[in-house]
Amino acid sequence: MITDPDANVHATSPDGGLYVGFLPEAPAARHGDLWHIRTLDVDGNPVWQQTFPAGIPPQAVAGFLAGLIATPTALCAHCS
Repeated sequence: MITDPDANVHATSPDGGLYVGFLPEAPAARHGDLWHIRTLDVDGNPVWQQTFPAGIPPQAVAGFLAGLIATPTALCAHCS
């Protein structure tokens, strides 16, 4: 997990397959996209992405992530 100079927070799973960003200072936040969650293939390319707006409770984002962690095959179609 790292925090960039703009106070955005970036986290990647140990295997590099899941990225979570809390990006209050990113340009996308001006359009309502505060949380960015995406799965990445082995080359680091996005497989799918989900964003959440500023008004969503952080507990809802945590619940979404907990669901992904509980079912790792949900991260991608070709995982076993």
